[in-house]
Amino acid sequence: MNTQGNMPEQTLPNGLPPQLGKPNIIPSAVPFNGIDSSHSSRTSSPANRFQQIPASQLPPMRSAIPAAQLPPSGMKPGNNINQITHNYANLNISQITPNSSPKIQPSGTSTPLLIATKTEVSSEGISPIRVQNTFMHSTQSHFTNAHQGSVNGRPPLQANQFQSASFKPSESNNLFTQKLVVNQPEIPTFNASVPKPLPAQSVYQPSQVPLNAITTNPANTLPPIPFNNLQPNMRMGSAPPPRPNYPRPTHQQIPPNPNILPHNQMLSQVPLQPQQTTPFSNVHTNRYPQTNLPSQYPHFNGPVQQNEMKGPSSTNVVQSGFNKLWGQENFDLLQCPNILPPNKIEAPRILLGQDYLDAANCSSDIFRCTMTKIPETSSLLQKSRLPLGILIHPFKDLDHLPVIQCSVIVRCRACRTYINPFVFFVDMKRWKCNLCYRVNELPEEFQFDPVTKTYGDPSRRPEIKSSTIEYIAPSEYMLRPPQPAVYLFLLDVSHAAIESGYLHTFCNVLTACLSDLPGDARTQVGFIAYNSALHFYSLAEGLNQPHEMIVLDVDDVFLPCPDNLVVNLLERKELVTDLLAQLPTRFLSSHDTGSALGAALQAAHKLIGRTGGRITVFQATLPTVGPGGLTVREDPNQRAGIEVHHLNPANDFYKRLALECSGQQIAVDLFILNSQYVDLATLSGISRFSGGCIYHFPLFKASRTVHGEHLERSLKRYLTRKIGFEAVMRIRCTRGLSIHTFHGNFFVRSTDLLSLPNVNPEVGFGMQVSIDESLSDLHTVCFQVALLYTSSKGERRIRVHTLCVPVASTLPDILGSADQQCIVGLLAKMAVDRSMQSSLADAREAFLNVAIDILSSYKLSLNLGSGEGSGLQVSNCLRLLPLYISALLKYVAFRTGTSTRLDDRIKAMCDMKTLPLCLLIQQIYPDLYPIHNLEEQNTVLNVDGESIPQPPHLQLSARSLDSKGAFLMDFGEHMIIFVGPSVSDVFLKQTLGVPNYNAITDQMYDLPILDTLHNQRLNNFINFLNDEKPFVATLQIIRENSPNRNLFIEHLIEDRIETALSYHEFLQHLKTQVK
Repeated sequence: MNTQGNMPEQTLPNGLPPQLGKPNIIPSAVPFNGIDSSHSSRTSSPANRFQQIPASQLPPMRSAIPAAQLPPSGMKPGNNINQITHNYANLNISQITPNSSPKIQPSGTSTPLLIATKTEVSSEGISPIRVQNTFMHSTQSHFTNAHQGSVNGRPPLQANQFQSASFKPSESNNLFTQKLVVNQPEIPTFNASVPKPLPAQSVYQPSQVPLNAITTNPANTLPPIPFNNLQPNMRMGSAPPPRPNYPRPTHQQIPPNPNILPHNQMLSQVPLQPQQTTPFSNVHTNRYPQTNLPSQYPHFNGPVQQNEMKGPSSTNVVQSGFNKLWGQENFDLLQCPNILPPNKIEAPRILLGQDYLDAANCSSDIFRCTMTKIPETSSLLQKSRLPLGILIHPFKDLDHLPVIQCSVIVRCRACRTYINPFVFFVDMKRWKCNLCYRVNELPEEFQFDPVTKTYGDPSRRPEIKSSTIEYIAPSEYMLRPPQPAVYLFLLDVSHAAIESGYLHTFCNVLTACLSDLPGDARTQVGFIAYNSALHFYSLAEGLNQPHEMIVLDVDDVFLPCPDNLVVNLLERKELVTDLLAQLPTRFLSSHDTGSALGAALQAAHKLIGRTGGRITVFQATLPTVGPGGLTVREDPNQRAGIEVHHLNPANDFYKRLALECSGQQIAVDLFILNSQYVDLATLSGISRFSGGCIYHFPLFKASRTVHGEHLERSLKRYLTRKIGFEAVMRIRCTRGLSIHTFHGNFFVRSTDLLSLPNVNPEVGFGMQVSIDESLSDLHTVCFQVALLYTSSKGERRIRVHTLCVPVASTLPDILGSADQQCIVGLLAKMAVDRSMQSSLADAREAFLNVAIDILSSYKLSLNLGSGEGSGLQVSNCLRLLPLYISALLKYVAFRTGTSTRLDDRIKAMCDMKTLPLCLLIQQIYPDLYPIHNLEEQNTVLNVDGESIPQPPHLQLSARSLDSKGAFLMDFGEHMIIFVGPSVSDVFLKQTLGVPNYNAITDQMYDLPILDTLHNQRLNNFINFLNDEKPFVATLQIIRENSPNRNLFIEHLIEDRIETALSYHEFLQHLKTQVK
């Protein structure tokens, strides 16, 4: 029974999941690599004039101005933010080899651009999938086809003509949504500056568009201004570099410079560029006083060294100093072909300023935020163009998990937050909540340390030492007695299913794992087989063998008998074993091609509706009979098309049934073993909304060793892994933040409560976060996830994870705190929603826009103009983001132009929504290792003292391969050893156990265990990789001339293919768009 002050997680009212508006979008007529390549260029209109500034008019140094009055680091004086122009050119990409990476050049002979418009409609006026940015606007170009009518009242343009269109900030095609700050003051604008003149040796290509159709800016430019009278370091941007750290003065000291004004005086004009000034408005001068002094000037009114007056003589040195000032080291992606670090990519550390808090924070394997520093305002988040969200792996298998049993669980009386390491103890009897800041009384029991068995300091408690903790819940957290573990298996026995041979593998594995099923003495099991009819099996006491009952009427489902269809496993284990022995041969002579999956699910819901549990479905063909019957929607001839259809369900039968199952604490898991189309887009709804999971085995044939082994290993892990029943998960966060979108398989019961009838260690979730209030008065913010579940042993438990993140107030700090892998994981989940709500082409375009926006924001944070620098600058923490986005565009879920079965695409999208981050990244960008020289690699020792080689990660490109080598590619669930044609016979004999290269067959799926050093090291390394996964990956050995070589080659995603750019070409395209 519930008490007033300790409400359990599951007692909140039900609610419907939030619905997102569906924009009406007319995609661009000409895609770039399947993407609408249009993106706004951000340039300033020329208006200012260059003039020399006497030294006496130089303003005071920036360092003398209080930090609170400095402008945002992304703002560059002289840029008119509201002036938007567009600059496009067709791209003619030549055929290249993996070892060559030609740059993309504008082509005057390419096909003319077709023009189209892009509009959005939303009931609230702003599409929920758009980003509103009050600082750096992303725009959508408005094109129209020359053969079509006018657009927005304007006549159509001819081929190769371009027209700049007005836009609204909400028209940006980007994946993530942020809310605008209400009544936010308008960002001031400046008089625009004249663009820099073209270099003397630059190649100029005349515009193919009438001048007035391109821009309203004047076409003429001033001649080059002589900078002879200026020192080199006066040519920097608007933000000064740090003062060099010279040695302390020993003898001579120089008096203050009389030409420098005191720090309390401001000039009406300040230099924006060398020999260039513009007046400030009074409002902006008061809010953001700025200076632009050369770096050699010292602090005001203080002694300086003589050599400090010289300053750096190179612009690169000045820029490098500026980067160090902000704690960032940027580098050029175009100059770094091997961007991948040699070792495993570690999650960035969250630094809270105190070692014990850093150590107590939640592990990055469980809880990660897209930033290691949270922006203090929504406007700062919008300027960074980074998505804000969290990824959580709440039920992960842990080697060490503190478990506490107490009579009172200490929680905040206001927001119900569980006590954690980041609360503040007012005194020995009171603590302040770190989410809502209410002061709470501390129970006397909490002052007792269960480890030392003494009373004293409450900070010694396990709840205060660890951010991950599990409580054994008292009775007030139960609405009913904990349910038993109930497992019901639904088996497709249609002709196609029997031909696949899966039933033999299933029965053999389940028979071997019956004793290992999670549960206690109350564990129950049941079976239903189905084709055009339903086959029930009574396992009543006293029967010598299972009794089969067939229901032919699948349109009005009923249970043939009320009892003994689901029985206690311990009591009827012999009957269960007999049934599993008979099933593989029971339907061998059947030629029934029908599949009544919908009726079978309805019967299963009635069968275990009173207790709840898990339904496991094995489906091999398209369900065509009875309720939920489907028809073929896929056109095999359109698998390689740019437009992808039928990503959404054909009907809502399975979704509605899933919601009914969720209300009865039933989860449905799918094993799809199809040889033909099964409409997974529709069937997946039964798992997505009931908290289940999906396994897919395309073109499955048990006779193929790799298929049978894959199913066997997956089933063993599935049947024996830890499981939680009748679970709910609540997410809490600091006041001022809110969760607005959830990603994963669940049902949303309220704004922060997710219903999970089942939870397992291999499922992950994502949440998007918005900043509703200013966080300027906070130093840190916290997120807390509480998972309430029933263990397989019948205990009600609460697992709590708490993550603490500091707050930052500057744009460089935010950009320097990005977690690139977490960002990619969240973007992938958001792109799946965009694909289903809008179109796949729109999601691909949004990927591209995200990369351009983030790189543009970083460039602005460096105060680099649109014409400065020839590379693609990025910070260290974002260096892999373009690589991952390029990989996502070639991933099965989002690729176009390559033949892709619709069921394979849907399964890949489901993986993006549910996989934990570590497995998701491996799916997008597999790991590639050289294994022919393991004896030359560094080694580490495992817990057993075995030597584990540590080969470096290689780029996924043909240039990383060697005909004399062998390579291991790790996809997560599967591994491939690729053997080059010139590898030595010694390596083959001592490692693979074959005499020569031609002895490698196409059916090698195991690495032999040999008494050789090479073989032992490779086996140790593969076991080391598998130990980091919740399952054991399958292995396949392929030689270079094997028919299966494409399984390996198609994952070299950095190389160019017929329908997609290479990584280097992708960077070249980004460079043309980043402004």
